[in-house]
Order: sequence, then structure tokens, then C-alpha cells
Amino acid sequence: MPKLSNRTDTFTESMIRKMTRISIDNNAINLSQGFPDFNPPKALLDRLAEVSYENHHQYEVTWGSQAIREGLAKKHFHFTGQKIDPDKNIVVTCGSTEAMMASMLTVCNPGEKVIVFSPFYENYSADAILSSAQPIFVPLNPPDFTFDPNVLEEAFKQGPKAIIVCNPSNPSGRVFTESELKIIADLAVKYDTFVITDEVYEHIVYKPFKHVYFSNLPGMRERTITCNSLSKTYSITGWRLGYVVAEEYIIDRVKKVHDFLTVGAAAPLQEAVVTALNFDDSYYDELLGIYTDRKELFINGLKNMGFDYTDPQGAYYVMVNVGKYGVTDDIKFCEWMAREVGVGAVPGSSFFNENINNYVRFHFAKSRETLTEALNRLETLDKKALNAKGCF
Repeated sequence: MPKLSNRTDTFTESMIRKMTRISIDNNAINLSQGFPDFNPPKALLDRLAEVSYENHHQYEVTWGSQAIREGLAKKHFHFTGQKIDPDKNIVVTCGSTEAMMASMLTVCNPGEKVIVFSPFYENYSADAILSSAQPIFVPLNPPDFTFDPNVLEEAFKQGPKAIIVCNPSNPSGRVFTESELKIIADLAVKYDTFVITDEVYEHIVYKPFKHVYFSNLPGMRERTITCNSLSKTYSITGWRLGYVVAEEYIIDRVKKVHDFLTVGAAAPLQEAVVTALNFDDSYYDELLGIYTDRKELFINGLKNMGFDYTDPQGAYYVMVNVGKYGVTDDIKFCEWMAREVGVGAVPGSSFFNENINNYVRFHFAKSRETLTEALNRLETLDKKALNAKGCF
């Protein structure tokens, strides 16, 4: 038989999705894959029910219905102050996953380089492979997950076509400061590089930290490709609605790539979500309040049990150092923890390019009841890990 594609030789199953499967198999609380166990806003669910009886069941315009693009343009202006044309500056995609893939395929020729901060959301590495680009990894150094500007410039000196900036960061929960973003921006100009941003957690940033939209930095709108999603903001990860915002000449190309990747996002869901795009500021304040509460509950629980963790500044993930358990294989450790402790997490090594295997990532996008039960189970971890030394 003929050989399969070389580009998929190094592919493995997504560790995040694998740990969800293992959590289900072991009846563990799934704090690995980041999706809520509570419903989206009622107004959104009510509108979805109405849409099911309306005429929105066939193909929409490939790059998004007029209603959703106008809604996104209005929301974008409200939060960034940038006026964008819904016909020229937006493409609606099947989640931010496709938004990133379409952006990478738009800007990268085979063999060109892309800077990726490490730790990184695991899809970025796969995106580079699928677009035949070569990743240049720049470390975000734990436990604070900051970067060395000199190391970053050395990466830029290699002539990358783009840099990927996830802010707030998954998995570390880091929110880049404006001064850090300006360092990236200055280097992008100096070395003539595109900046592809992943800003899906824009509304989940904990006080006193603030989210700075990269395209709002001086001179950055022209070279920034913003990838975003409605999944986290409205608790609809299964709807798979994302989008790309960029200058017209870039979006023209993204439209074509998107068309041949997926044709279009689900038409009824596009129509329904317009209701959410018209929510006022009170919704976003309430959303942040919910996640601030969940964060404090979970973080305080970890603190009281003596865990070594990095307090997240944004998003809803926390990186926990499990080195004290003598972990040499964090994958085995997470599989053991799901089985024996009843809590699912993601092995940190799936996010790091460096040989770092003493971290796991939990998420806290769950109800208070779920998080409380997870913490109760984690209270048994010390004793069970002591008895299981050598297993991981």
C-alpha cells in the first residue's frame, strides 16, 4: 500500500481530548478539557429554540451571515474602539481552531517559520505542521511565565513570517502587560512579521490585570490577524463559532481558505448567537464575576492543601507543579490521578516544547458544586501518591 502523508507522522491524539475520554471512562471529574458544566445564557437558549422553526437551515454566506458579521463588528467596536467593515474585515469560522488554521495557511508558505511561545495551546504545533511551517519556540519561563526579550529577538532574527500570541494565555493563565506586548510589536515591525493573536479569553481577565488588544497598539492594526471565538464568552464551546478580524487584503485570502476548509459555520447557530452579541456590559461583568468566584474557590482550595501553583491572571486554567510527588512521567501521573483520585487534568508536557513534565493543568470552568467535589477528591492525593510512588 502507498505511504500516508509525512506531515502526519508525528501527530498524536490531542492530550486534552484524551484526558476527557479517560476522565469519562473512570467517572472522574473532568478538569482537563475546558468547557463549562453550566448552561449558556437563557436569552441565547430561547433564541436558539426560535431559530429552529425559522428559515436558517441551509447554507449561509460562506464567510458568515450578514447578521452575525454586523453583530461582531458592533461588539468589536464597543470593546476595541476600532471601526471595522462587516463585509471586508471579518470571516466567521468553525471555532477559533479553524480561525487559526485558516490564518496560518493564509500567511505561511511551506518552510517558512512561525514563532510560538512555550507553553502553548497544543493546536498551534499541529497548525504549523499542517501549514508546512517551522515553529520557533520561545520559552515563557515558569512559574511566572514571562519571556526574555533577548531570546525573543534571537527568534525574530531567524526571519519568521509570523508570531502567535495567545493572550490571555492558555495554558498558563498569563496576561501580557502592555509593555511586553509593545516589545513584541516593535520586533514585529523591525523584522516585518505578521502577528496572529488568539484572544478567546478577552473577557476573562482578573482584577487588577487588563486585556490589551494587540491590534490597538500603534501601527499594529495593519499586521495583526485576530483570531477569536464565542465559545468561552457565551459558554457554547460545542457551537463551534469563531472568527478572524484583519485588514481587507488579508481577509480576502482568509475567505478563500475558509471556503475550501469548511464552506461555512452552522447557519442556525450563527443566527441564534446574534442575540448574545447584543448583550450590554452587565453580561460581561457578570461573566467575570462568575469566573472570579470559581477561581477564588479553586485556588484557595489548592492553597489550603499546600499545592504549588501559578495564580492565573486570565482565562480559567491553573498550572500546578506536581514535582513533589516524584513524577517522572506526567502522562502516567494524570492517567493514575483520573483513575485513583477521580480528577482529570492535562499533563503539562503536552504544552511545553522544553522537557518539562512536572506540571499539570486544571480548569475551573465548572459549577461551585463540581469544584468543591473535585477539591474534596484532591485532598486524598498526597496519601494516595505516597502509596503509589514508582507508578509514575
